Amino acid sequence: MARQTDYHVLRAIFTRFRAARPEPKGELEHLNAYTLLVAVALSAQATDRSVNAATRGLFAVADTPGEMLALGEEGLIAHIRTIGLFRNKARNVMQLSRILVEHYGGEVPSSRAALQSLPGVGRKTANVVLNMWWHLPAQAVDTHIFRVGNRTGIAPGRTPEAVERAIEDNVPAEFQLHAHQWLVLHGRYVCTARKPACASCVINDLCAWEGKSA
Repeated sequence: MARQTDYHVLRAIFTRFRAARPEPKGELEHLNAYTLLVAVALSAQATDRSVNAATRGLFAVADTPGEMLALGEEGLIAHIRTIGLFRNKARNVMQLSRILVEHYGGEVPSSRAALQSLPGVGRKTANVVLNMWWHLPAQAVDTHIFRVGNRTGIAPGRTPEAVERAIEDNVPAEFQLHAHQWLVLHGRYVCTARKPACASCVINDLCAWEGKSA
């Protein structure tokens, strides 16, 4: 695990990320806060591509909690059976949809605590919704961010929570809103697990990883 990168280097790193992608976007397709919540919940241990393929048809017929409840669990399963753990995920989606209808007027709450109280919604899922829909500087640490944070020294930590804190504590405030998306996309397409593309990396000279190639 690399040492924490200092403030001036972090500023340079994120300045380059911003120049390369001024407005980074998440890759999960959604229509509203509810469909984003469902898509993120379905994406656990699955790729965004597989979730998008399943939810295009699903969201065409059910893009509100009420419509999802009307569709029913078996109707939902018919759309998402290509996604891993689909039965458990379907159960959680139906339960959270019922809670949203009964306790939140069918609306998705903008509180992390309220989101995490929903079935199948952990801290990472809650943070993605807070960041992507409510535009809050929440840092959802997935496998890509955990790898990039530790490998580069941007946000080292032994747990996802520690990496999240390192981003919040050390990344300059002006970059906090998009930090999550920049790091996800960097880990997905450049700083990959097996064969990182160091030669084309925009932060190669600022990266603290001892194993990087020129």
